[in-house]
Amino acid sequence: MKKLIIAGIIPILFACSAKDVEKDLNKESQLKQYKSELSVLKKKISQLESELESENNKDLNIPVAITELKSSDFEHFIQVTGNVEADQNITISPETSGNIISIEVKEGQIVSKGAILGRLNTSQIQKMIDEAETNLQLTTTIFERQERLWNQKIGSEIEYLQAKSNKESLERNLEALQAQKDLAIIKAPFSGIVDEVYQKKGEIASPSVPFLQLVNIDKVYVEGDVSETYLNYIKAGELADLDFPAINYQVRAAIYRTSNVIDPSNRSFKVRINLNNPKHKIKPNLISVIKIKDYEIKNAMVVPSIIIKQDFNGNYLYLAKTEDNNLVARKVYVNVSKTYNNLSLIDSGLSLGDKIITEGFSQVVNGSLISTK
Repeated sequence: MKKLIIAGIIPILFACSAKDVEKDLNKESQLKQYKSELSVLKKKISQLESELESENNKDLNIPVAITELKSSDFEHFIQVTGNVEADQNITISPETSGNIISIEVKEGQIVSKGAILGRLNTSQIQKMIDEAETNLQLTTTIFERQERLWNQKIGSEIEYLQAKSNKESLERNLEALQAQKDLAIIKAPFSGIVDEVYQKKGEIASPSVPFLQLVNIDKVYVEGDVSETYLNYIKAGELADLDFPAINYQVRAAIYRTSNVIDPSNRSFKVRINLNNPKHKIKPNLISVIKIKDYEIKNAMVVPSIIIKQDFNGNYLYLAKTEDNNLVARKVYVNVSKTYNNLSLIDSGLSLGDKIITEGFSQVVNGSLISTK
């Protein structure tokens, strides 16, 4: 029985082995086919490259513009958006409550410090003041008589001191009432322009209700948020260029201060720039573009950014070199450290005196014959 089973299995194993061998042969055949196809493709690619090179060589003397690389200064700036603010830009409210009986100013009016802006009803306080003044007159007369008697050693000291205390108490009460009456007169805390009046005559004014907006923009400041990356490069006293696109106005001023706290929400710190604004061209909340220099180097290798191209190996440009009495374009890889205002700072790959192709660089390839325009 066992012999019969073994005899049945052996043909199956031979059949499986034959199939595996056949599969391996098929794979080897496919691999050879692919290698053959790859070899053909390589030949075709090589042939096409030769044809392209031949065509490029036929197009002799591609006209280009050449510039000799010389040392120059390079500056790098950062740009942030700023907002105009004014220290003297406040909403004024009365210090007491009452009915508005008069508004002494109009919107757009220039006022001086201490000028009366409005008045509240003080009739009730005035009655109390009149009553206090009448009582004060009486207590003053009593005190003066007691004082004369006391100087003559007539009467008791208690009567004299009591008369004096009554008089001084009424004087303090009168001063308090007068101060309360003064609170009903709304005055300008500084010189400026009445920008907007919020209330009208007859309305009830109170410390919690805005009465008018007073602003002085002779001096303003611009604040902007700068990334914490530049914390070590921006200091107070450094110059910054400010551009106000809405009014087509530019100005240069020193940085007044930089904040000592980093905003955790956007990882930035504030810079403040104070500005004199005598003509009032700059308005609060106006948008400004702040440009601050964060890097500068002398005698550097600087090239136009437009001539730099990029491939899988990095950044490159074309130099003009003389080979066998021919002027040839040669591809040179360079290391660009910084770029600003369409200029690139080159760290390596070039030398002073190199002849850079600055025009016609898009028409040449490595080895193209060129001529100067």
